[in-house]
Amino acid sequence: MKLGIISDTHANTMDEMPSNIKKALVNVDLIVHAGDFTQKRVLDDLRALGEVKAVRGNMDSSELREMLPEKELFEVNGKKIGLIHGWGAPWGITERVKGKFNEADIIIFGHSHQSCNQYFQKILLFNPGQARNSFGLITIDDEINARILASSE
Repeated sequence: MKLGIISDTHANTMDEMPSNIKKALVNVDLIVHAGDFTQKRVLDDLRALGEVKAVRGNMDSSELREMLPEKELFEVNGKKIGLIHGWGAPWGITERVKGKFNEADIIIFGHSHQSCNQYFQKILLFNPGQARNSFGLITIDDEINARILASSE
């Protein structure tokens, strides 16, 4: 199963995002957004492309904060995925988000605008970075294959 991962879009619509993100998201099985849409229209635009898992971020509208959870744990092909936006300063964010999920194989987060694709004690910590700069693709089959791509045109 192929997941398209974005975060920190900080936009009014997906039309404000680089076109290669939208092209990539059309070809995934699940779109995952780690918060800071800013406006609900971005969520609506993503749902028009496919199935979406999402959490709220600190910059999201009150409407989105009411609609979306702070964190979510879901399963894909037998792998448990924790999804959270994150909070606080960029340094130490991986330790903070890791502490929110006891049994995750992958933790997807945002907030810092800094991409991260690293394992820590057999847990993949994955931050796609700010969507205007980068996004991620994770394929989960027998193994987990994760990569971060530039959002340039």
